[in-house]
Amino acid sequence: MASGDFCSPGEGMEILQQVCSKQLPPCNLSKEDLLQNPYFSKLLLNLSQHVDESGLSLTLAKEQAQAWKEVRLHKTTWLRSEILHRVIQELLVDYYVKMQDTNVTSEDKKDFVWMRARLQQEIEEQLKKKCFTLLCYYDPNSDADSETVKAAKVWKLAEVLVGEQQQCQDAKSQQKEQMLLLEKKSATYSQVLLRCLTLLQRLLQEHRLKTQSELDRINAQYLEVKCSAMILKLRMEELKILSDTYTVEKVEVHRLIRDRLEGAIHLQEQDMEKSRQVLNSYEVLGEEFDRLVKEYTVLKQATENKRWALLEFNKAYR
Repeated sequence: MASGDFCSPGEGMEILQQVCSKQLPPCNLSKEDLLQNPYFSKLLLNLSQHVDESGLSLTLAKEQAQAWKEVRLHKTTWLRSEILHRVIQELLVDYYVKMQDTNVTSEDKKDFVWMRARLQQEIEEQLKKKCFTLLCYYDPNSDADSETVKAAKVWKLAEVLVGEQQQCQDAKSQQKEQMLLLEKKSATYSQVLLRCLTLLQRLLQEHRLKTQSELDRINAQYLEVKCSAMILKLRMEELKILSDTYTVEKVEVHRLIRDRLEGAIHLQEQDMEKSRQVLNSYEVLGEEFDRLVKEYTVLKQATENKRWALLEFNKAYR
């Protein structure tokens, strides 16, 4: 892609995502973010042309590779010298112990020429034993092989170990990529889950608001029906008590009493009406009027008493 072009929504977006996951520090950028910030996308693409997968500039990466090559060369040289030094040291220790345990003359102890002639052969034997020990540790089945087969396997052991080391490094790189991808997907899933929860909450609120009024109406109807049923049940219990309390004969007697009381009330009301008319006619009179008022009061009180008795009787009858 040219340096003056913007990242396209298709191929450029895919390249930019690969750049963010491999060459640049991991950042959770969605496609919407990249599309809304084209200059930032251009900056990321241009930056990817000057850095390697580790994030270093190309010049520094080249210098670092050369430095690591020199370090490995010096390390190999040092390891060779260190191995020879340790093998010689072990041979000298073994030779010194052997000289202490056996009866040898002082001339034999000062025979350094013989030691120098045997040193190379002893070093080779010692190195061969250590190589065979390393081979048997790596491949225990090689312990039963002959020295020729062991030597052939040792000759290829370094190459095999380098190959396995490279496989381990490739596996680590893949694991790192998978971890970055997992982190990216985890962030994406978290955002999607949050949006789903928000949407679900909004749907629940809308559904509750729509159904709340209908639910209240149904509850009101239920309570109304239940209240009516309770009233009817109470009335039924009342009628049952009355039917158990009053027989047909008692009801007939009460009806006769009520009729007589109603007749008496009617007569009293007629008398009271007459008295009222008389009072209206003689209200201008003095003591005679007071007497009539007292008579009217007595009649009214008697009417009220009979009316109260009739009312109580009706209550008891019902």
